[in-house]
Amino acid sequence: METKQLTVEFSRQDLQRLIVPLVVEQLLAITVGLFDSVMVSQVGEAAISAVSLVDTVNVLLVNAFSALATGGAVIAGQYLGRREPQKAGHSGEQLLLFMGEASLLIMVLFYLGKGFVLHVVFGQVEADVAAYADTYYMIVEASTPFLAIYSAGAALFRVMGNSKISMWVSLVMNAINVTGNAVLIFGFHMGVEGVAIPTLVSRATAAVIMVVLLKRPGLPMRVEKLSLRHDRYVVKNILRFGVPNGLESSMFQLGKILLLSTVSVLGTASVAANAIGNTIGTFQCVAGNALGLALVTVVSRCIGAGSYELARFYTKKLMKTTYLFMCGDILLIAALMPLIMKMYNVSPEATDYARKIILMHGFFGMLLWPAAFTLPQALRAAGDTRFTMLVSTVSMWTMRVGFGILLGRYWGFGVLGIWMAMFIDWVVRVLFFVPRFHGHKWETMGLRE
Repeated sequence: METKQLTVEFSRQDLQRLIVPLVVEQLLAITVGLFDSVMVSQVGEAAISAVSLVDTVNVLLVNAFSALATGGAVIAGQYLGRREPQKAGHSGEQLLLFMGEASLLIMVLFYLGKGFVLHVVFGQVEADVAAYADTYYMIVEASTPFLAIYSAGAALFRVMGNSKISMWVSLVMNAINVTGNAVLIFGFHMGVEGVAIPTLVSRATAAVIMVVLLKRPGLPMRVEKLSLRHDRYVVKNILRFGVPNGLESSMFQLGKILLLSTVSVLGTASVAANAIGNTIGTFQCVAGNALGLALVTVVSRCIGAGSYELARFYTKKLMKTTYLFMCGDILLIAALMPLIMKMYNVSPEATDYARKIILMHGFFGMLLWPAAFTLPQALRAAGDTRFTMLVSTVSMWTMRVGFGILLGRYWGFGVLGIWMAMFIDWVVRVLFFVPRFHGHKWETMGLRE
């Protein structure tokens, strides 16, 4: 009876206030990454190689923490939908504790396994690259707990509907990073330390800001204290909601890393075209990623209130917005294609491959991407995380990785074959996620007392 009386309403202005900062935050992350790579290139080729090698592992951590935090924050969102702000705040405290402890353990394991990562995972690299990688690794991995706490804080503010906070903290973090790089590389002529130290400082600053802001009075949910005591019930829900999310993201990144080794044997032009395609493809999906995060906020609140029809209504509404925004974004990039290609000083063969990749990615992106990647965020927000993890992981490793290797290396399609396999992966996801959403199974996956 009580749940039925609860209502959750998101006006057009509410949705705009939620979505616009998320889009800005996504764009910020990509553009700062580009600035970073340009500044690192000033240190030399060995430094670029070392940083990019270590960052292949760090990207996995960044995405895993973000996914784990988003999944864990769903619990707070559902409590907010139930009009239980104190329980929401308590679940926020437990999420911060869980993320802090898990990240400390991961950091220790990374330091203990440094030799394995640098010499086995990265293989035989030149001595100067190995030395740079060792220095960068030692400094940057110290930022792991700060990254986890920042991710948890950002996810909690998003489920409150206050994505502006996560945007501004992200802006501060990235500003410190870019400014620090510029000062240490160009001012003090430091090597990879000049790239690593600002990353550590910026993440530490962002984590502290997030914790301070979460303790402010007047929030829809407030983290009153940083407890070291575990609440078994809340931790169990964090594990049930967050861990499948984190594992799914990790498997996704591992699959992408594995495919890079397939691309590398196809020649320099293919490697360059693949890198360009990945960069521009990320811009094509900015709106989709942002609206996926918005769906987590909206749907988790609706599910907490027991308003499943509203959850469906807002999911359909935001999916239409995703398709609209992504179509506009992709068509704009297609129109700017000649200018984009001029920015990259690569061979005619690489340019031709890159153009085909971007156009294919754009075409299938407008048709399939929102249903394959934005829609499952609604299922995750409802607690249907095991199903989404299973579908995504199996599809990634069989379709994208399996077919990618077959099409790319053995069936003669080259780098284009690897991207074709990715579109097959999208089709499979859509075939599973759309019927799941139209069914009722996900409506039984909420918080368990």
